[in-house]
Amino acid sequence: MHSPRILRSSALIVTVALVVSLAACAPDPAPEKSPKPSASASAEPTPTPTPTPTFDKGAHSLDDPTSIWVVVNKVRPLQPNNYVPSDLVSTPVPHISAPLMRPKAATALEAMFAASTAEGGGALQIQNSYRSYTVQVNTHNRLVASLGEAKADAQSARPGYSEHQTGLVADIAASPSKCDIQACFGQTPQGIWLAANAWRFGYLLRYPADKTAVTGYIYEPWHFRYIGVELAAEMHAKAITTLEEFFGLPGAPDYAP
Repeated sequence: MHSPRILRSSALIVTVALVVSLAACAPDPAPEKSPKPSASASAEPTPTPTPTPTFDKGAHSLDDPTSIWVVVNKVRPLQPNNYVPSDLVSTPVPHISAPLMRPKAATALEAMFAASTAEGGGALQIQNSYRSYTVQVNTHNRLVASLGEAKADAQSARPGYSEHQTGLVADIAASPSKCDIQACFGQTPQGIWLAANAWRFGYLLRYPADKTAVTGYIYEPWHFRYIGVELAAEMHAKAITTLEEFFGLPGAPDYAP
C-alpha cells in the first residue's frame, strides 16, 4: 500500500506531463495584423496639369496696314492702297538702297545681321526695303515692259499689293554680293543660315519654293517679312510656312478679276 506522500508526487508528475502535452499541441498565436493603408494614403499625389498656353490668333489685326501681322497678297491689297508708314527709320546695317523700315523690324534685322556674322552664316546687306506706292508703280511697270504682265505679276506685286509698302520687309543679299535677287541666293551660306534662323528674330521667309499656289509668287529666298518673334516661333514650331495657311486665309495665286 502506497504512502500518501508517494501518491501526491505521482499526481503532480501526471499533472505537469499533461500541461506540457497540451502546450505542445496548441496552435501558434496568430500574428497581429497591421492596419491596411487606405488608397489615398499610399498613392503618389497627382500633380495638377499646367495648362498649355493657347496662341491667340486675334492678338493683332490681319487687315490694318499698321499691324505687324497684316496679310498682304494678290487678293488682300493694302487699305488704303497708297498707305505710308508714319514711323520709318533708317536701319543701321550695310545696304545697297535706302534701308528704311519700321522700328521693330529694323531693330530685329540689325540683331539678325549681327548673329549671321557671329554664327558663321556670313555678312549680310539690305538690297531693298520700304518701297512707296509711287516706287512700286515704277518697279512693276518696268518689269511688265521687259517680261510681260504674267511674268511681272509672278515676281513683283502691283502697286497697293506690295508687302514692301508696309515697312516690314527686307530683300536681303550677301555681302559681298552673290546671287542678289536670284533663286541661287538660297544656296549661299547666307541664304541657308537665314532660312534656318530668321524665325528667331521674328522674320519669315515669305515666299517658299513650294507655295506659289498659296502666295502667288515664285520662290524668293531673299524676301523676309517681319511678323514678330511670337508668331514666327509659333509658325516654326508647327512647320507652317505661309501666313495664309497659318491664319486659314484663301490662297492668292492671282489677282481678282
